[in-house]
Amino acid sequence: MNRLATNLSGWQLENPVIAASGTFGFGHEFASWYDINVLGSISLKGTTKKPRFGNQTPRIAECRQGMLNAIGLQNPGVGVVISTEIPKLRETFKKKIIANVAGATVEEYLQVAECFDQVAEVALLEINLSCPNVKEGGLAFGSSAESVANICKELKKTVKKPVYIKLSPNVTDIVEIATAAEAAGADGLVLANTLLGMVVDTSSGKPIVSCGIAGFSGPAIKPVALAIVYRVFPKVKIPIIGVGGIANAADVIEFMSVGATAVQVGTQNLIDPLACHNIITELPAKMDQYGIEKLSDIVGRSHRC
Repeated sequence: MNRLATNLSGWQLENPVIAASGTFGFGHEFASWYDINVLGSISLKGTTKKPRFGNQTPRIAECRQGMLNAIGLQNPGVGVVISTEIPKLRETFKKKIIANVAGATVEEYLQVAECFDQVAEVALLEINLSCPNVKEGGLAFGSSAESVANICKELKKTVKKPVYIKLSPNVTDIVEIATAAEAAGADGLVLANTLLGMVVDTSSGKPIVSCGIAGFSGPAIKPVALAIVYRVFPKVKIPIIGVGGIANAADVIEFMSVGATAVQVGTQNLIDPLACHNIITELPAKMDQYGIEKLSDIVGRSHRC
């Protein structure tokens, strides 16, 4: 029996720990640090139809209990990701992966999703409707139940692979948006992306990040992310991938307790390249400490207490 195993829409993962999009590159960059096959999976860097340079620098700043980022979806475009990055990852990672789909229009989302839908290594599509660092697309699509439902319906007409919608915490009612995604055919949810924040240079009074307000991530946002998963879980029947401030094995247990079927580790990879490896290694002992036989047994247990 694999005590750590979990299942996302029929896809069996050896453990629930997934390297989050945007914090793990295209995966192969971390292969020199450890055997990345220990991971449950990898969510690739957010990908658009054409190459994107991203925002002007500086676009990363540290702060207490986290960091600010405004990368702006820098990526080489879906064609290069499929022809170059995924084959390079395949040399060191033998499991299925998650493609993170981004765009400025509904049509671009559909085109990128269609491309990844044909890639054998891709197990599911993570639709990024939550990026706060782009002027078009991202959060602009994810801020209303109507727009989320619309793009979800169009995607389900177009692709065969499971569609997981990545939502933003920067909305009025995330439960309404999550349930709209499910009603429109979403196979799963990713909850949630970065909060909004900023850091100011006290000597000049200027924001440190070039675009001023940026995505705030790291340990400080974990209570917010936990609350979001906790609120959404009893309202939907589809799997939730929890993300936000996860730094150790105990954090994984917390997220699964409130309703996550799997988790993504993001900012901690930038703090410690061995973060995911260490979390997976520590999980069995942490489960023993709390009398947990199988991780799948605890999903949503906070609602059963």
